Amino acid sequence: MRGLLILLLAGALALSWWYLEPLVPRHWHPAESLHIDDPLTPVTRWKLHRLADDRDGCLAALETVPEGELRYTPLADHEPVAGCPLENVVRIEASSVDFNADFVASCPLALAWAIYERQRLQPAAEAILGSRISRVEHLGSFACRNVYGREEGRLSEHATAEALDVAAFRLVDGREVGLLDHWDEEGERGEFLREARDGACDLFGNVLGPDYNAAHADHFHFGMRGFRLCR
Repeated sequence: MRGLLILLLAGALALSWWYLEPLVPRHWHPAESLHIDDPLTPVTRWKLHRLADDRDGCLAALETVPEGELRYTPLADHEPVAGCPLENVVRIEASSVDFNADFVASCPLALAWAIYERQRLQPAAEAILGSRISRVEHLGSFACRNVYGREEGRLSEHATAEALDVAAFRLVDGREVGLLDHWDEEGERGEFLREARDGACDLFGNVLGPDYNAAHADHFHFGMRGFRLCR
C-alpha cells in the first residue's frame, strides 16, 4: 500500500511539473540557460556551478553580455604551472570597467563577475557614491598554490582560476575607494564597500573580506566554491 501511495505521489508531482513547467520564469527554471540580466535567485548560483563542466553553455551565457561590456578571449585548456591545469577558462581584458591588469578566470567566474558588476556593483556605486566605477584594482586570479600559500593542504581556488581578489575601485569622478583605507570608514565609502560585499554574496560561492580575517584586510576574495560563505 505504501509503495502504491509513493507511485501515485510521484505521478502527481510529474504531472504537476509537466503542467507548470512552461509557466516557470527562466531565472527560476533549473534547466534554462543563464542570461546576464536574469533576476538573481537561489537558482542562479546553482546554474553557475553547473557551468563549470559545460564550456559551450558557459560561453553561450557570456554572449548574452551586451556588446562592449565584457572583452574576453576563450582559452584552450592548458597547464601553465605543473600541478595546476586550467580548464574552461577565459582571459578577461576589460568590462564596463578597466582593470589594472588582464587576468585568467574560469568561465563561470567571468560570468559571475559580469552579472555582479552589472546587477550589484555599479548600481551600488551610483546609489551610494553618486558615480559609476571606471576601474577595478585587483590582486590577481590564478596562482598555483595551496590555501594561504601553505606548504601542505588543499589547493586554493586561485590554483584553478576560480577566484578573484579585488582591492580597490576608482570612480568616474576620480575618487578612489580601497578596502585597506576605507573599510572601517563610517561615511559613504565604507557603506559602499559593505554593500559591494553583500551584493557579491548573491552570486559567488564565497566572499571573504576584512571581517573574515587579517589575511583579507586589504581585499575581497570572490570565489566560486561553496554556496554562500559571506564574511
